[in-house]
Parts: sequence; C-alpha cells; structure tokens
Amino acid sequence: MRSLSFLIMAIFLWKCAPTDKTELPSLPEDGIADFYDASLMPFYHGVASGDPLADAVIIWTRITPKDSLKSIDVTWEIAESDDFQTVLQSGIFTTDASRDYTVKVDVKDLKANTNYYYRFKGLDNTSSTGRTRTAPDDTIDNLKFGIVSCSNYEWGYFNAYGRIAEREDLHAVLHLGDYIYEYGPGKYGDTTIQRINYPAHEIITLQDYRLRYSQYRLDKDLRTVHERHPFITIWDDHEIANNSYTEGAQNHQPDEGDYMTRKEAARKAYYEWLPVRETKPQNLYRQFSYGSLADLIMLDERLAGRTMPADSLNDPSLKDSTRSMLGVTQLEWFEDKLKNSRATWKIIGNQVIYSYLNWGHRSFNINLDSWDGYPVEQRKIADIIQKNEINNVVFVTGDTHSSWAFEVAIDPFKEYNPSTGEGAFAVEFGTTSVNSANSNERFHTDSVRVHEGKIVNSPINPHLKYANLRDHGYLVLTLTADDARADWYYVNTNREPSDEESLGKSISVKKDQVRLNFID
Repeated sequence: MRSLSFLIMAIFLWKCAPTDKTELPSLPEDGIADFYDASLMPFYHGVASGDPLADAVIIWTRITPKDSLKSIDVTWEIAESDDFQTVLQSGIFTTDASRDYTVKVDVKDLKANTNYYYRFKGLDNTSSTGRTRTAPDDTIDNLKFGIVSCSNYEWGYFNAYGRIAEREDLHAVLHLGDYIYEYGPGKYGDTTIQRINYPAHEIITLQDYRLRYSQYRLDKDLRTVHERHPFITIWDDHEIANNSYTEGAQNHQPDEGDYMTRKEAARKAYYEWLPVRETKPQNLYRQFSYGSLADLIMLDERLAGRTMPADSLNDPSLKDSTRSMLGVTQLEWFEDKLKNSRATWKIIGNQVIYSYLNWGHRSFNINLDSWDGYPVEQRKIADIIQKNEINNVVFVTGDTHSSWAFEVAIDPFKEYNPSTGEGAFAVEFGTTSVNSANSNERFHTDSVRVHEGKIVNSPINPHLKYANLRDHGYLVLTLTADDARADWYYVNTNREPSDEESLGKSISVKKDQVRLNFID
C-alpha cells in the first residue's frame, strides 16, 4: 500500500504517520511463549485449512516443543463428524525446525461440497478440532465468501475475524493481503491498546518473520476463524515490506541487508504459516473452481512480476510498456483463465484497486501503487475482457482500509455513462480493513463523511458508487445464478474485544449487467 508518511497528512487515506516518540509498554520477558495459552499445549496456534478443491484441502497446525527437537511425528485425522467416531483418513507428518515445526497436509480423495472435521496428535496431546469445506464440482444454488484484508496487530483487536468465525454460511474466507505487518513496535499502530509487535524490531530475517506470524496466530479471534473456515490467501506488500515489488520495497533500506534474501525469508515463512498449497514452480497466483457458478482467480500483484512503481504522474516511464504489475507469464496465465472460464461468475482476487480512482485531494489524486500506476497493463486486462466479451467479472480488492463499489471503466470520462453503466465492463468491490487504520483514525468522522461525498458519484469519479473510509470489518460476497451481492459488515470497535457488528451497506449486480443496485 502507498504509505509514505509524507502523503498521510495530505489525504483522507488509511494510515497514520510512524513515530519514534511513543512510550512503549514492556514486551513479554519470556518472549513469544508469554503469549501462549497453556490449555492448548503443544498446539498453541490451533489448526487451519485452506485452498479447498472439490476433492482435496490443505490442513495445517504448528506443534511447539518445550525444547528444540530433531524431529516430531504428528498424526492427523479427518472425519465427517466432530466426534471422529469414523476416521476417514489419517496419516503421520514429520516436522522439524527447518519448517518451524509447522505441519501441512494436502488431504485428497474427498467428496465435493462437504464439511469435514480434522485434528492433530503429537507430544502426547491432541489439537483443537478444525472444520473445513471442500468446493463443489457441479451446480449449486449459491456461494458465500467472507473477504478480508489488512490486519495489523498493533491497531487493536481482530473483532472482525471473531465475527466471521461465528458465521455458518461461508464456503471460504478470502484474505487479500497484509495478513501481517512488518514494522517494529510503535512504528505504525496504537500501542496504548497494549498490543505490541513481537519481535521488538522491524522483521527482516526468517526467524523474525516466523515470530511475527507466531504472534498473530496466537490471537484468539484469528485462531478461531482459521479453525472454522478454509482460507484462500494471497500476499500483498506487508508480508514482505511496504510497497514491495520484485526487486525492492519502499520499506527496505540498504542497512537492512540484501532485499532478495529478505524476500525469500518472507516467502518461506508465509508458506510455512499459511494453509496454502505448495506447487512447483512455487507460484502463489492460482485458480479455484466452484462448479458452474464461479471461478476464483487469485492474482499475485507483488512478487510474481511487479516492476518498480513510478515516482510521479510526471514520470516519463509511467506509460512504458515494460511497466508491469503481473509480469508476462502471469498475465498470459490470467488471460487464459479468463478466456476459458465456463463459470457464470469470474471472481478476481485482487490486492490493490483496479479501477481508476481520484482520491480527491489537491496534493494527492492518483495512487501509483495501485493499478493506476501501471496503466498499460491495466488497459491490457480491460481489452482482454472487452474484446473477448467476457461477462460477469467481479474484482474483489483489499489494501486501502476502506470500502468501495465501482462500475469498472478504464476511462470513466469518455467511455462510460454513469446513469446507465454503459461502457463499464466489470464491477469491483473493495473490502475495508480488519483493523488497520483508516481515515477517521486521524480525521474527525464528520470530515471523512464530507470527503466521501466529494469523491462518490462525482465529476472526478462518476463510476464510483459507494465509499466508506471510516469503518472496519469485512465483506461477504454472495453469488447466485442471477446476481452477485456484496454486504459490508462493520464492527463497532477495535480498541477492545467486542462481539458487536452491523450491516453497513448492500449492493448487487445482476448477471450479464454492470450496473450496481443498492439494496435497502
């Protein structure tokens, strides 16, 4: 995300300036072990599942020995009931320090669109029980995805994760990036809440990244939502460093060592700690089929092919044909998946805003870390969709800590009719942050509302139909044969644990249309 501190005071954006002056509470004297819930020993981090297929799913845990061990044998079991009276499959996975004692099993030969329960056994104890769900392989009436991004431990409690965990109607949770943040204590957060980043410095090494993931996964709400739903994840920048790309990052400095070494450490820790399927080559962009109703295409807009962002709108290289977000190989793969999809809905898991967006401030209008900073490739994707008459494309987007709804048009001033939607070729729904700072962490809520009115349905953004720059929570995307519906749910606070949430806005689009409809 574009988070350089010199921009923050100028715009109603999502971040607060780092500071070195915050007086920090003491970190745990016993290190990461001070966060452990002894009742969960040795499976302190719970269990998780992810990357569901019609016949397979990844199951995950981490077993924590009291002292370093050469290796540990962990037994896994999967069943169709949570009492495990009939264990359908089981096996042994051997883990060790080389993978940070994490366990990841690709369980195959499962039934489509079926709930399963799983658990692990090791060091004379049994883990909590996880619930997961395989994807459908044929026609179903509806799909529901919970969609989240931007969870920052220091910005408060993960109440949105807790509310998602309580839902019984989701097929999967899509996490669109910024699952962790790399900063040291007090650099980007509200440390008065007493949630302090561990380790006590910016994470750079493999061990650093592992410890930060460990801290996050010890959070009760995050642990619980992983236990209750399969996740489909993609990284954005903060899993590595702010505004990262293939060859560098804004938040990587020469005195922090070699960037490529740091990037590979971040990549390794991500694959260790997230329930993602490991492939050769190890590409995180991938597709999931949900029968004839939807294909989900998850893009990697950071490490697969992104070139260095332009310095400004006046940068002569901004419109250079070599400037790329996806890279040649991923773009060709993406084009192939779009052209060959036979599903009704094509859902694009997208980290940064694809639609043109004018932020509406005299000193900052266009975010060059988003797709607007890569206009040639942005246009290529529009051409692929339009020239091949690919209908029912829905971009779901994270990154900005705000909620959005666009009728997607590359040039909304020449090619688009805001009254009818004619000229748009897709829709885009942006999810707000789980808890990372948005505009009214720094500005008065009334002022933020005024700014929302300035940029929505306005001459500078005629295709932008909804924006909420104030609230935290998550998005639920519901797909049927007739329409796609976005429901934004907002939590009442992140400053303390709370189970309160409210439905903020509901917007739908009908099949084969691009005009957004507000639902009362």
